[in-house]
Amino acid sequence: MSPSPTTLFCLGLCLGHVPAQRGPLPKPSLQALPSSLVPLEKPVTLRCQGPPGVDLYRLEKLSSSRYQDQAVLFIPAMKRHLAGRYRCSYQNGSLWSPPSDQLELVATGVFAKPSLSAQPGPAVSSGGDVTLQCQTRYGFDQFALYKEGDPAPYKNPERWYRASFPIITVTAAHSGTYRCYSFSSGDPYLWSAPSDPLELMVTEFSEATTELTVSLTNKVFTTETSRSITASPKEPGSPAGPARQHYTKGNLVRICLGAVILILLAGFLAEDWHSRRKRLRHRVRAVQRPLPPLPPTRKSHGDQDGGRPDVHSRGLCS
Repeated sequence: MSPSPTTLFCLGLCLGHVPAQRGPLPKPSLQALPSSLVPLEKPVTLRCQGPPGVDLYRLEKLSSSRYQDQAVLFIPAMKRHLAGRYRCSYQNGSLWSPPSDQLELVATGVFAKPSLSAQPGPAVSSGGDVTLQCQTRYGFDQFALYKEGDPAPYKNPERWYRASFPIITVTAAHSGTYRCYSFSSGDPYLWSAPSDPLELMVTEFSEATTELTVSLTNKVFTTETSRSITASPKEPGSPAGPARQHYTKGNLVRICLGAVILILLAGFLAEDWHSRRKRLRHRVRAVQRPLPPLPPTRKSHGDQDGGRPDVHSRGLCS
């Protein structure tokens, strides 16, 4: 038996009065365009994004009583008092969504820029270690390191005036442009100007490069070996390698020593021959020396008188 039209109408009214089952509202997202790091006097836009059909958006600045019921907040020129934490939420009917994640809006350029350096250097091989060091001449106790393309900074409250950011076992993903900022923990949203950019280069050695290096090394080694074999062929029974070089040096030493001995002997012989010739020359000169002249003789009367001896001549012999 089919239900009557009256029964169907009453059933429809009852179902219409049953409230629809709905789950909790998803939280919205809040972002800053073009970035949450805003230089002083530069524009920035805060945008709250929720599901379609939202009845009302509310954007508020924490630690203050200021808010606006709009999804978009455009700031034409960044000021110091605008820096801080923001969040947003939305309303559908009588329900409010959970708040979004907090957005930290930072004013940069409030203080002078620090310096950024890499130790041991900005070029590092894959698998090595590198440390990026941010340093300032002011007494800041907070530092932040930014890599272009990353959504959030690396904060490091280490020491006054400087901070180190070690990167252990670097990979190709660490390559890029880095900048650092300095600020005080008393004013966490008022930062210095960014440091000069530092380009970190990570080099990798592929298998093709390794094979090419090994091939070139083997080729050079083969060429040098061929030159050695061609220049000094190995004879049977002759020493090779260091022993052959030692043998050759020994022969040279012996030859030089023999030559020195021969030169000394020749010198001794020449000196002896010269001394003998000098003595012979002196002896010949003594034999050929001229005799002194004889005294003159006088004729005796005996020669004139027929051989009768002279009386005065006897005195020469007495």
